[in-house]
Amino acid sequence: MIDDKEEISTLVELESLLTLVENGGLGLENVAGIALAIHNSSGRPFVAVLDDNHQLLLGRWVTQEVFENGKDLVRVGPKKHH
Repeated sequence: MIDDKEEISTLVELESLLTLVENGGLGLENVAGIALAIHNSSGRPFVAVLDDNHQLLLGRWVTQEVFENGKDLVRVGPKKHH
């Protein structure tokens, strides 16, 4: 599910979401990974929290700037990025 009301517009916001997911703060179960992706029908970029079956547990729209500049942050994780 992608919540249209929430768009991540800064790397700080992206890092906060990643930290929340890592720490179990959102109550999501079976989290296996996080990825930046492009929505097939709209072409909008988003961050996807995926389960161990690659199913979308949570999605948040991101700006194009966050999509382009947040790849390392998503790949290595918030604590290791600094």
